[in-house]
Amino acid sequence: MGSMTRPLCRITASIVLLAAGSLLHSAAFATEQGDQRKDARDTRQDTRQESRQDKVDCRKEENKSNAACRQDKRDTKQEGRKEARDIKN
Repeated sequence: MGSMTRPLCRITASIVLLAAGSLLHSAAFATEQGDQRKDARDTRQDTRQESRQDKVDCRKEENKSNAACRQDKRDTKQEGRKEARDIKN
C-alpha cells in the first residue's frame, strides 16, 4: 500500500499546483481587465467634459446655432466612446 501512496500524492500535488496557477492567472487577468475598464471610463468622463466645453465655445466663438453646436458635441462624444472601446479591446 505504501508504494501506491506516493504516485497519488504526486498527482494530488500536481492538481493543486495547476489549480493555484490557474487562480493566479485569472486574478491577473481580472486586474488587467479592471484597469482597462477604469481607463475607458476615465476617457468617457473626460470626453463628456470636453464636449460640454466645446459646445460652450462653439456658441460663443463661432456664432453657430444651438442645433449645429449640439451636433458638434455629439460627434465629440462619439469619438470619445470609440476611443474608450479601443482601450478595452
